[in-house]
Amino acid sequence: MANAQTKTKPEETEVYTPVPKIVQATGIFSPAPSDAIVLFDGKDLSKWVMTEDRDKPAVWPVANNVFTVKKGKGSGNIETKQSFGNYQLHIEWQVPANIEGKGQGRGNSGLFLASLGKGDAGYELQILDSYKNETYTNGQAASIYKQLVPLANPTNKPGEWNSYDVIWTAPTFNNDKSLGTPARVTVLFNGVLVQDNVELKGPTQYIGDPAYKQAHGPAPIKLQSHGDPSAALNFRNIWLREL
Repeated sequence: MANAQTKTKPEETEVYTPVPKIVQATGIFSPAPSDAIVLFDGKDLSKWVMTEDRDKPAVWPVANNVFTVKKGKGSGNIETKQSFGNYQLHIEWQVPANIEGKGQGRGNSGLFLASLGKGDAGYELQILDSYKNETYTNGQAASIYKQLVPLANPTNKPGEWNSYDVIWTAPTFNNDKSLGTPARVTVLFNGVLVQDNVELKGPTQYIGDPAYKQAHGPAPIKLQSHGDPSAALNFRNIWLREL
């Protein structure tokens, strides 16, 4: 579409209203159900690899039952060895208590519900310190990045843990690789419904409008090493149930 071609700056896909209301919530920190695939049990990242080189084991550091985004040289995104279609996912994340910066440069990471390869290709559920931290609303915590604003903002303050519970329905494609059905997602953020079976317009885009340009099947789940100085987030208790 001509409109998509004219959008060449990141600012053109940022929105600032509506502003999700602030909600206080403690989060859901549940152990894995008996039929779950445990993606991180506090011991190691044996279920994960480096996105840029899937033959390389994930190198993010693990200590004290959590793992931390590795920054700097030799880092990069990580993703699961296994690929998934439809699923229920639980993940817990923590912004450091001594976080600095503002806007998108404050505890930025991302949970890619389906990774489409190297870099930030895929469908991103934003991870960000959105506790008293203003930014564009389709880029705050629990947004579908640059597409869908969350219904509420229950972000806990830095140093406290947050939880995402996600129901992901993967897109389907026809034999000619055209779109059959779009991706849909439901997200509970600290137990609060923030994305209600919403329809995605395509993989998330930093610049330009999203669209389904690449037919694909089951895909890995990816975590982003964003690169800003404050992005040393912690993760724990990650499990998934295939649907």
